Amino acid sequence: MRLPNSLRSRLLLASMLLMPLVMLVAWWALLESYHNSLETAVRDRLQTQVYLLIGAAEVAGGEVHMPELLTEPRFNQLQSGLYGALHDADNRLLWRTTSSALLADSILPPPDPMPLPGELQFDHLADNQLYRVRFPVIWETLEKEHHLLFTVLESDQPTSHALAAYRKQLTFWFVAVLVLALAVQWSIMTWGLQPLKQLAADLKRIEAGEAEQLQGNYPTEVQAVTDNLNLLLHSEQQQRSRYRNTLGDLAHSLKTPLAVIRGAAEESQSQQNYQQAVEEQVDRMDQIVQYQLARAVKSQGPAPLSGGVALKPVVERILAALAKVYRDKGIDTRLELPDGLNVAADERDLMELLGNLLENAFKYGDDQVRVSASVNSRWLQIEIADNGPGISPALRQKILQRGERADTSVQGQGIGLAVAVDILSTYGGDLNVAEAPEGGALFQLSLPSS
Repeated sequence: MRLPNSLRSRLLLASMLLMPLVMLVAWWALLESYHNSLETAVRDRLQTQVYLLIGAAEVAGGEVHMPELLTEPRFNQLQSGLYGALHDADNRLLWRTTSSALLADSILPPPDPMPLPGELQFDHLADNQLYRVRFPVIWETLEKEHHLLFTVLESDQPTSHALAAYRKQLTFWFVAVLVLALAVQWSIMTWGLQPLKQLAADLKRIEAGEAEQLQGNYPTEVQAVTDNLNLLLHSEQQQRSRYRNTLGDLAHSLKTPLAVIRGAAEESQSQQNYQQAVEEQVDRMDQIVQYQLARAVKSQGPAPLSGGVALKPVVERILAALAKVYRDKGIDTRLELPDGLNVAADERDLMELLGNLLENAFKYGDDQVRVSASVNSRWLQIEIADNGPGISPALRQKILQRGERADTSVQGQGIGLAVAVDILSTYGGDLNVAEAPEGGALFQLSLPSS
């Protein structure tokens, strides 16, 4: 069976399949409970009638005598629905009530073997539509002991009619409750799924350009989804902004080489000098294009929505590689990273981000580099410090700002920090520059933890 696409339809289908089953089990349990209570009442009533017969019996001259008229009038009425009989130890019928005159003899004979004295037996003769109680007793006289069996029978019609009426009412109310429950279930589902409908409407408004973020108040279960969607939307907006910035940087950076070529064409110079100037500017433009394309590729990738990356192994891999490159400097690295710290980021972005910052620390530090981290709320605070000359306060914010970086693309001129800032912006983090306790530069960055 193909399931419907609608969540509401699926939930309603499940309710329509499971709820009737549960209600049917409850209906059967209540019906059986009422039936047992009716039979228990019949048993108690017939047991009382047995005690009345025993009280009316007399033994004289070695024989049992029963009065012609009993205190229970139904015993004295033919086919009244209440019948009685008395048997001896040899299964001989000693007496029967007037009401049982038309009963079949097969109903009255006692069981074989005879039950123990004082043991009450109750059964339902469904084929004969009768309930029966049999109670054996020992009647002691001066002459001998008399083993007697008192039998009382009652028509099951009153019980059957009561059970049928109860079943009819129970079925009616259970059907009514089932319909009401399904209607309530539909209302609850409509109300419960309303936030998803609101979410779809808000997304449509974002698609139409009427909003930039999901601003509605959503339940706790949906809030996590909306937070991630907002993070994704913010990342997409940041991505478009980076594309615009990259195109702007590319266009701005190409102006100078193009102007040089245009000026060289207007100047009176030899063909060789002109060709050399053009080749130099073409190489320059190629470097600019390759750099901007690399930046654009590195900037791609959505905000983290997965489980996260362990921080310590990534740092250890980067430090191991840098230790080989700068082995002549004999850098002393100190790690203060507790186990179990995870970053909600792409591992390649994390490698690029930390690689740039750690390489700066190795490059400009004298002989010490420290890496530490701690968790603050949902954010992971990472510090990278060295004991180099440091960065003056006047330049700490300037080196993080976007500028005409195409004109300063030589290694060590701030490209790595610009890349780090762009990567951090993808995840909503930030980067601060301060003075390290070791005397050099201190880079403080924050990333979402997982």
